[in-house]
Parts: sequence; C-alpha cells; structure tokens
Amino acid sequence: MTDDTMTNSAMTSRAVRRPLDILMEHFLRGSSTAAAKAGPQTKPVIAALKRCATQNPIPVFVVVIALLLSLGAAAQTQDQTPAQVRQQLLQELDSGQLRDAVLLGQQAVSRWPRDAQFRHYLGVAYFKSGDTKQAQEQLTRARELNPKDSATHFDLALVLLSEQDYAGAADELEGAVKLSPSNANALTHILLGRAYLNSNRSLQAIEQFKTALKFDPSIKLGHYHLGFAYFSLGRNDKAISEYKEELRRSGESPAVVCALGHSLLASGKYEDAETYLQRGTELDASNPDVWYDLGKAQALAGQWARAEPSLRKAADLNPKDPSPHYQLARVLGKLGRNEEARSEQERFAELKKAQPATAGMATGRDQ
Repeated sequence: MTDDTMTNSAMTSRAVRRPLDILMEHFLRGSSTAAAKAGPQTKPVIAALKRCATQNPIPVFVVVIALLLSLGAAAQTQDQTPAQVRQQLLQELDSGQLRDAVLLGQQAVSRWPRDAQFRHYLGVAYFKSGDTKQAQEQLTRARELNPKDSATHFDLALVLLSEQDYAGAADELEGAVKLSPSNANALTHILLGRAYLNSNRSLQAIEQFKTALKFDPSIKLGHYHLGFAYFSLGRNDKAISEYKEELRRSGESPAVVCALGHSLLASGKYEDAETYLQRGTELDASNPDVWYDLGKAQALAGQWARAEPSLRKAADLNPKDPSPHYQLARVLGKLGRNEEARSEQERFAELKKAQPATAGMATGRDQ
C-alpha cells in the first residue's frame, strides 16, 4: 500500500468515524438520564453501548440502532399501569406481533415478577413463537403463582402435548376441568382424551371423546378419535362404525379413510378394506403405511399381482421398514418367483435385525 493510499484510507476512516462519534457522544451524554427514567433493567443496555463506543464504526452504528430499540422497549412499561400493559400485550398476541409481545412480556415480568397473568401471557407468546422450553418455564411459574387459574393449566397442557409429554398434559387438563367445569368445552375433552390415549388409558380416553361429542356432536374428528380409541382395544366393529360416522359428518379426510381401511383389514374384510385403502393412496400418496395396508389386503384376498406394486411402493417410501419385504416375499413366492422371494426374505431379516427391539415385531405390526 502506498503512502498516498494509506493517507486516503485514513482520511476516509476519519470521515466515516466523525459523524458516528458525534452520534455516540450525543447518546452517551444522555445515557444516565435515560437509565434513570427507564429503570434498573436498562443498565446492561447502557453498559453494552459504552463498550461498543471504541469498536469498528459500521458495527457500532448497527449496535447503536439495536440498543436504542432495546432501550425503548425497556422503558415502555414504566409509565403504564399493569392493566394498560396487559391490554397492550393481549393486542400484540391477538394481532400476531409475537416479537413485540415477547419483548413487552419480558419487561412486564421484570417489573412485576409475581404477577401470574404476565407470566401466563409471556408463556403464550413464547409458545406461539415456537420456543416451547421458555413457554413451559413461564407457564409453570404462572401456575405456581396462581394454581387456581384454569386457563393457565389449559395452555400449559398445550405446550406439554406439543412436547409429547402426554401424562403431564393429562394432569394439566384434569386440573383445568376440575377448576372450571363450566368452561370445559368439547375441545378440552378431545385433548384430554388424546392425552389419555397416548398414555395407554384407552377406557378413560373413550369417556372423554364421548363427553366431547355430547358437548358438540359435530366437532371435527370427534368420531375419528373415538374410533381410534376403540381400535386400540381391539373393538374393530365399533371403530369402523365411528370412522364411517366421521366420514358422513365431515367428508373425506385422508386420516379417517386410511384408519377405516386399516380397521377393515384387521377385521378380515379384505375387499372392503381394499376399496378404502385404494382411496387412501389417492388422498395421501406419500403415506407408506396406507400402501403397505393396501398391498397386504390385496395379498390376503389372493390378488397377488395387484399386491406386488403396492408393497414395492411402501418399501420405496419407507426403506427402513422390514414389513413390506416380508409381504413381498410371500407374494413373489405365490407368483412362482422364488429367487426374488428369497432376496426379499433376506432383506426383511436384515432390516428387522437393524431395528431396535420393541414389543412384538420391530415395526409394531403382525406382518
């Protein structure tokens, strides 16, 4: 680099730094006043800003803007009553301004740490933002501060359901129903039923789904959930009846059509099963389970040539599942293609061995 270049570079640097220096000096002169007005929670903001004063000019400019915004957020609750902050927080939640809701909720919790409602709202803001860990932490704290608020129990249950903590979700939903039975609607009972079903309490789940349907006979997927609970107990006829009722009330849904086909298959009604499972592949072509069920139904009905492409599709969609290869081995043997059948049997054995041991077959199927 020449001397002239170095001189020009230094001049350019000074030219860039000077207005930024002026901005920094102007802001930092007022930092003490700003901190006093906004409260003790702004002290880290001011300290961070001062640390940036000697850094590279462009990053400083960016940091100044960010810290100014943070300082404004920190100060915005200072001149408001709790009722005013609650109203603003609810408005931001309702309008989907989640980032603003989280910032405002954090400031409210900092100022009023024992206010259960602010903890609750902040937890909801975190949950809607996808931060389930922080959501659970805030909602748990809100429940501790006010254990008699049914809404907090309900929202905490939603977080736990999303985390697949079904036993914990059931506890919270039970608490919500017990605290405010008049506010427990069909959805509450559907969710409680699902929590029971996923924690191996099928009989309790059935009662909850029935209760939900009493509240609202037209609730979407109400009969589907009830049918699924019956199926889990091996009561296929009742499951089939509930699935058909769901289709009658709500129209075609891939989940319901596939579940109905699966129950018909389990009941030995192979031709009826094939009809619904074929429709299931049209509604949800990427679902390997419906292709497997279709191929199995076709094989059990003696339709070997039709079963082969269905089972191959299932194997392609889920290469780690051993079950389609087991069925393919049987189908190919019936078609007289013994070498291919042995190859599929070997593939089945390899995949089954590679899977972790579970109750029954590795896939949870009876093959």
